[in-house]
Amino acid sequence: MKRHMANLMDEFEALLSESFEMDTPDEGTVVKGKVIAIEAGQAIIDVGYKMEGRVDIKEFANPGEAPEIAVGDEVEVFLRSAENSRGEAVISREMARREEAWDRLEKAYADEERVEGAIFGRVKGGFTVDLGGAVAFLPGSQVDVRPVRDAGPLMGLKQPFQILKMDRRRGNIVVSRRAILEESRAEQRAEVIGNLTEGQAVDGVVKNITEYGAFVDLGGVDGLLHVTDMAWRRVNHPSEILTIGETVKVQVIKINKETHRISLGMKQLQEDPWDLVAGKYPLESTHTGRVTNITDYGAFVELEPGVEGLVHVSEMSWTKKNVHPGKIVSTSQEVEVMVLEIDGTKRRVSLGLKQTQRNPWEVFAEQFPEGTEVEGEVKNITEFGLFIGLEGDIDGMVHLSDLSWDERGEEAIQSYHKNDIVQAVVSEVDVEKERISLSVKALGGDKFAEAVGGVKRGSIVTVTVTAIEEGGVEVEYEGMKSFIRRSDLSRDRAEQRPERFSVGDKVDVRITNVDAKTRRLGVSVKAREIAEEKEAVEQYGSSDSGASLGDILGAALKSDD
Repeated sequence: MKRHMANLMDEFEALLSESFEMDTPDEGTVVKGKVIAIEAGQAIIDVGYKMEGRVDIKEFANPGEAPEIAVGDEVEVFLRSAENSRGEAVISREMARREEAWDRLEKAYADEERVEGAIFGRVKGGFTVDLGGAVAFLPGSQVDVRPVRDAGPLMGLKQPFQILKMDRRRGNIVVSRRAILEESRAEQRAEVIGNLTEGQAVDGVVKNITEYGAFVDLGGVDGLLHVTDMAWRRVNHPSEILTIGETVKVQVIKINKETHRISLGMKQLQEDPWDLVAGKYPLESTHTGRVTNITDYGAFVELEPGVEGLVHVSEMSWTKKNVHPGKIVSTSQEVEVMVLEIDGTKRRVSLGLKQTQRNPWEVFAEQFPEGTEVEGEVKNITEFGLFIGLEGDIDGMVHLSDLSWDERGEEAIQSYHKNDIVQAVVSEVDVEKERISLSVKALGGDKFAEAVGGVKRGSIVTVTVTAIEEGGVEVEYEGMKSFIRRSDLSRDRAEQRPERFSVGDKVDVRITNVDAKTRRLGVSVKAREIAEEKEAVEQYGSSDSGASLGDILGAALKSDD
C-alpha cells in the first residue's frame, strides 16, 4: 500500500513537472486554435493547452463581406489573457487580424502598393476605413477628385486605397481614395489624349459652365471651351448658348502635352463671317447695327452675328465732345452707322455715328447766313466773351469787342448773366473749325458806317456842339460823337477859346481822319479855314502877284453874292 502511494506521488510529480515544462503560449501573442462549436453568434475556439475561448463570429468577416466560419476551421487568434473569471481564455480574432494587417500593410506601404478596404464609419474631418483588421483614417479631401456631398453609396464597399502615412506605435494609418482615382484618371486621360489630334472635330458633353467658358467631357478627359471660341459673335455668358449635359460638336484647337490641357472651339467649325466683311461693308457705306457693349472710349455695334465695329467716342456726336458714350447710346439700341475703316488682319471695323447726320455747322450756315439775326441763351461767360446756345445744339461766341459800340467790352459784359436770352447777328461761320462768331453791337446796324457813308477825309460837314470843355468842344455828326481840340477850334489863336461856342451851335468842320477801327471821326475848324483860304488863293490869284488877302476874300465874297 505504501509502495502504491509512493508510485502515485511519483506519477503526479512527473505530470506536474511535465506541465511546468510545457511551452505554454504567452499572453499578448497570436496563437492557433480550432473552432469546436458555434453558438449564440460566437465561435468556441480550442487554443490547446487545455484552454478555450469565445469570439464573436463578426470578427471573422473581411471588409465589405459576410463572415465565413465553420466548426473544424483552424484560425489564428490573439491571446489577451490565459483565464478569466469563468476559467476561459480571453481571445480576440480582431486583434490577431490587426497584428496580421499591420505586418501586411507595412509591407504594402514600403512597396507603394494599393490595399483593399471598406469605409465603415464617419468621424470628424473624414471617414474610418477597415483595411482587413486595421482601422485607417480617410480625410474628407481624399475621398474623391471633386468634393463629395453624399458618401453614402461608398460606405461598406470593398475598394482599393493608397496608404499616405503609417505610425504603428501610435496606431495611426492615413489612406486616400483620391490618389487611386487620379492615377486611373491620368491613365485614362493619357489614352484619350493620345487618340486626339489638333484640328480634329469631336463630340463632347458639357460638364460645367463658368463665366469664362465651359468644360466639355471628351470621354474621360475634359477640354476647355473658352467663351471667345464659342461663336464668331460676342457672347456675354456661356449659358447664352450652352446647357449642362448638352452634347456639342467641338474642334480640338490645342493640346498641351505637358499639362494635358485641351483647348476646344465651336466657332472654328462655322464659316468665318470676316471672310465677307470687306465686300459687304464698303467704306462710307451706312448700315443699321445693334449696340452690344459700351465702354469709356466708345461703343461696340454689331453689324451682323460675328461682325462688330467700334464707334470711337470722337465719332459719336458732332456736338457732345466730352460726354460718356453711355449718355449718347444705350445697350441693344438700333443705330445707323457709317463704315470709316476696315482692318481685316486685326478684324476691326471703325464706325462713325455722327457721319450719318449732317454737320450742324453746315446746316446752320445754310439756315443763318452772315448778317442774320439769331436768338439764344447765354450758356457761359468767359473773360473773352459770351457763349450763346443756338439751333442744332451748337454754340456761338460773342467776343468782348462785339458787345457794344460805346462801352469797353469788359464793362459791357458785366450786364450779362447766365441763362439770359440774347439777340445777336451772325458775323462768321467757320464750318471746318466748328466756330460761329456773333455780334451784339451789330444788331441795330453799324452806326459808324451809316454815319460816315460818303464822308471821307477832306470833306466839309456840319456838326452840332453837344458839350463845352476846357480842352475843346464835343460835337455830334449823324449820331456819332467827335471832339475838337482847343488848337483845332480856329486858325486864329485868339479865336481858339471853347467858351465862344454854345451847346447847340452848328459849326462847319473839315474831316481830318476816318478811323474805322476806333470808329472815330477826326474833325477840325482850323483845317476847314486853312483849306478855304488855300482854295481862294488858287481861284483869285496869289498874294505874290500883288493882291492882298483882303482883295482875294473880298472878290470871293462878291462872287458868293
